[in-house]
Amino acid sequence: MQRVVVVGGGILGLAVARELVRRGDRVSVLEKEDRWAVHQTGHNSNVVHAGLYYPPGSAKATMSVAGNKSIVDYAVAHDVPVEVCGKLVVATTDDELPALWVLASRAEANGVPARLIDPVEAREYEPEVSCVAALRVESTAIIDFPAICQEMALELAEQGADLRLNTAARAIRTTGNHVEVATGDVVLQADLLVNCAGLHSDRVARMAGLVPEASIVPFRGEYYELREDRRHLVRGLIYPVPDASLPFLGVHLTRMLDGSVHAGPNAVLALRREGYRWRDFSAHDVAEVARFPGTWRLAKRYLRTGVDEVVRSLSRKRFAADLARLVPKIEPADIVPAGSGVRAQALAADGSLVQDFLIQQAPRQVHVLNAPSPAATCALEIAKHIANSIRG
Repeated sequence: MQRVVVVGGGILGLAVARELVRRGDRVSVLEKEDRWAVHQTGHNSNVVHAGLYYPPGSAKATMSVAGNKSIVDYAVAHDVPVEVCGKLVVATTDDELPALWVLASRAEANGVPARLIDPVEAREYEPEVSCVAALRVESTAIIDFPAICQEMALELAEQGADLRLNTAARAIRTTGNHVEVATGDVVLQADLLVNCAGLHSDRVARMAGLVPEASIVPFRGEYYELREDRRHLVRGLIYPVPDASLPFLGVHLTRMLDGSVHAGPNAVLALRREGYRWRDFSAHDVAEVARFPGTWRLAKRYLRTGVDEVVRSLSRKRFAADLARLVPKIEPADIVPAGSGVRAQALAADGSLVQDFLIQQAPRQVHVLNAPSPAATCALEIAKHIANSIRG
């Protein structure tokens, strides 16, 4: 048995804590907010991904396929709302067909239940969709990820874990036999630190004396939703063929568990690590991003994409036009703002986006430095991976 401090109370931090407690460890979870799953977990699309987008053999591919089953099984076992509804990935022009075929090949290589279908069959699933071909993915699901976190927190409390809300890690140091985490009023002594701090994971790593292999650059994803009288235009989930060079899937349409239909997200640089609105601004956060050389290299590489995303952020007409590529009957008046989320995207110094999960280790420390979507889908699998790596 070892004593472990987990920093971060989103789905990944709670899943890691749960797995370690199940293996007999004594665990403390530190969350700086007053409740669980406040940031990335509480602001995502609640989609359980199937695993078709990721290169065969990558951590995202293998963990998504396994996680798709394990997180759905967990929800069913704990009476958390979940619906395995499947989705369509649609090519709206002939130019997108080669990328769609690549996705179909990846799905087959990764063991994802998916098949190519023609426009007639696509409209049997989504009568209002426009496409020249589509990929039907059966195992995609919709789930309540914040409710999953509440169940995990209840499990941990029942099993005697030390759960600390309103508790931020202020300082970290490693001695020969222990790691110490100061929270402002107390110092916790443990055998191991696991950093699952999401948007602040690189900062926690530096606080612990590690030089992280990547830095976090926050991207805000803004959502609209269809007006209630227009929800009938979408039955399930409709996704575009994504740009393979980007980690973002493009604006898509998602019917939620409550029957609402969310549209989005886009991807714009956030001006604060927890910047959910344009007016959310932190001079410290902006300066940190500006000082990082990878930011400018990324901007140079994707300048046109970045400009397009900003335009879409500022123009409901443009946002609706992109949705209308998928469902032509959608008009600007049909969508209303529906909040946003911030993605903790890890960026290397050369300006490349870290595409796969990134976990960096040091003596008595494990740091999860890149775990954006599909990390919620993969949470139980990432937790097992970390627990296994700790034990060699």
